[in-house]
Amino acid sequence: MTAPPHAPDETAGTPGTVLTDAPILAHYVRDGFVESVHRASLVAIDGSGEVLIRHGGIDSPTFPRSSLKPLQAVAMVRAGLALSPDLLALVCASHSGEPFHLEGVRRILAGAGLTVDALQNTPGMPIDDREHDRWIREGRPASSLGQNCSGKHAGMLATCVTAGWDPATYLERDHPLQRAVAETVADLAGETPAAVATDGCGAPVLAISLTGLARAFSRIASAPADTPEGTVASAIRSEPRFLGGTGRDVTTLIEGTSGLIAKDGAEGVFAVGLDDGRGVALKLAEGGGGVGGGPQRARPVIMAAALRRLAVASTAYEIVEDVPVLGHGKPVGAVVAVGV
Repeated sequence: MTAPPHAPDETAGTPGTVLTDAPILAHYVRDGFVESVHRASLVAIDGSGEVLIRHGGIDSPTFPRSSLKPLQAVAMVRAGLALSPDLLALVCASHSGEPFHLEGVRRILAGAGLTVDALQNTPGMPIDDREHDRWIREGRPASSLGQNCSGKHAGMLATCVTAGWDPATYLERDHPLQRAVAETVADLAGETPAAVATDGCGAPVLAISLTGLARAFSRIASAPADTPEGTVASAIRSEPRFLGGTGRDVTTLIEGTSGLIAKDGAEGVFAVGLDDGRGVALKLAEGGGGVGGGPQRARPVIMAAALRRLAVASTAYEIVEDVPVLGHGKPVGAVVAVGV
């Protein structure tokens, strides 16, 4: 019998302990019955790097996906990128594709003498439901501008123009920009990336441990204001709508929590840094697709539970923890954190 394409023996990798050792940290409860569970690895550290909370394989490498964007933005600022806070937050964003996001991408490109034609990220539709529906009604196709990583790609292009690097080849792994990103990630995470792959948007993504990711967010969030790290942190704190979008849990968490920066990522990744040097990073073992929905539903709930355990005050918890389970269109349960 002929093996089907992508048979397990052809594609199976070796999972790290970030996946295999992940304990159950959330329940999906329907009418008092636990219908599903979510496993996750999670780490919280203080400003000295001491581990405050440990669940699962926190030292096993994983791809932070879009949670890597603030680190990439620091690399761009170190290379000379200078933008207003709203546009720098957009460089860190997995934006919702609202009109102000797309106009911001155009502004970044225009400042570098470029147009949307220079973008090389994978075409996509807006994440925001209203904008997504509007694009469909108007017959607008998926585009690189509308895809949620267009701010990062515009920032990469603008950095290339500023530094005198070839913008046409900015996605190649040996490009000066991508080498600068790799050096910055290693510096902030305090470890050498274990692997490099192609992210969903087409840019290189680097594998680091959850501890390294928490360490990087700690360093960015607590950095002096006049450093590249501090510049990125200030932009995220002052312009959270540009980092996410209307109603997004990452935006709500930043708005409601003093001194906090945060970034969500695909496959169930979430990272937080606080101005006192504490950092938190988590990864859902079952991953998940893009922002929100499916397994991603447990991500903000688990993060809020970790921040509560760290006694971080926030007005956002009740909002980001509100992940109802529906029955006949009405709430009959919820996603709840357990054992964090």
